[in-house]
Amino acid sequence: MLLALDIGNTNITLGVFQGESIYATWRVSTDASKMPDEYGVLLRQLFDLRGIDSAQVDAVALCSVVPPLTPVFLELCKGFFDVVPLVVGAGTKTGIRVLYDNPRDVGADRIVDAAAALKIYGGPVIVVDIGTATVFDAVTKDGNYLGGAIAPGMAIAADALFHSTSQLRRVELVSPKEAIGKNTVHSIQSGLVLGYAELVKGMVARFDRELGGGAKVVATGGLAHIVEQEVGLFDAVDPDLTLTGLRLIHEMNSL
Repeated sequence: MLLALDIGNTNITLGVFQGESIYATWRVSTDASKMPDEYGVLLRQLFDLRGIDSAQVDAVALCSVVPPLTPVFLELCKGFFDVVPLVVGAGTKTGIRVLYDNPRDVGADRIVDAAAALKIYGGPVIVVDIGTATVFDAVTKDGNYLGGAIAPGMAIAADALFHSTSQLRRVELVSPKEAIGKNTVHSIQSGLVLGYAELVKGMVARFDRELGGGAKVVATGGLAHIVEQEVGLFDAVDPDLTLTGLRLIHEMNSL
């Protein structure tokens, strides 16, 4: 079995693969203060709930945008699975060529998503990751990663609105029935959900023009399902894109 780990700023997403099939997935809160044993105990509990024997895990692939946690999980993998994980970074085979000015500046999760989208859906492809940040990435048909765009995520915008104003409160992130809000809650929902939907539409249109037209659009991330209802332009919404990308990259680097 392969354990795939996507260590993000807000959440850590985990998946166990049996061959090419995902056997189980989990999402836990990121806590950079936790020690390897603490994460190990949590992992054992998650495995037990799904009847997974940790001895079955014979490979681990991870990507991380939280540098302090990378050595924590390296130690965890060695101690709990006796495995040295594949850490996606400079020098890792991914199946794409990174044409960023400084390739090391690109988050590993973005490269993993781009590689997975190209392999699964073909290119040219635009990846839209709607999570802590709203991130757009562009890959050509020939597998060139051109770069992308990064905007604050919907939840970050909501938190900023709540903390920076005295009379506005937190609201549930759901699509309002109309753009013109008739009360404060609906007005905030309109600004956040519909506003971000328009952001996605506009950026995808710009990316598609720069890619020469006809690009596929693949969405992922924890809030993709909310925006999907409003934009109507995604060719696929793939919540497991990063985990699948880790599996594919692990296969490339195991040959």
